[in-house]
Amino acid sequence: MTFAQSLRARRVSISVRGSGEVRLTCPPGVSQRRALAFLEEKLSWIEAARERMARRRAALPPQLPPEAERARIEELRRAAKSDLPGRIARLSEATGLRYAKLTIRASRTKWGSCSGQNHISLSLFLMTLPEHLRDYVIIHELCHTVHHNHSPRFHALVDRLVGGREKELNRELRRFSIR
Repeated sequence: MTFAQSLRARRVSISVRGSGEVRLTCPPGVSQRRALAFLEEKLSWIEAARERMARRRAALPPQLPPEAERARIEELRRAAKSDLPGRIARLSEATGLRYAKLTIRASRTKWGSCSGQNHISLSLFLMTLPEHLRDYVIIHELCHTVHHNHSPRFHALVDRLVGGREKELNRELRRFSIR
């Protein structure tokens, strides 16, 4: 188990990584006693999450040898650099939502993110998704240029821009692994 204090954390949170490692993150000022009490409270959730992760690992195809994995990532990077800049420009124009900068990364934890300066970062692993889900992720990130949170107003904007299908698309996206 890993314990971390984060200035960005607003509340105590627990995450379970793909390896099964548990990470407890706390905002500054939270006592170790309170953090451990929270952890004990969530033991059944942690165990269930670890079991889910183990099932996911078992269902994953065997890993490629390192050189083949590097080649796969480079191919995805080339495809992403060819596809994603034009795709985000088109969607930005269509929605009227402006971003300051686009970066393509090999992120294995998030499909995309948007900074407070409206810099959008997209994972090159988006190229493993169907086109309509790539568009959904990009629209989601573009909406963060207006609402830098996941408030009801943020979700209402995303839902409007995807034709009332946000929940459906989000459910479909969760069926894909970013690995």
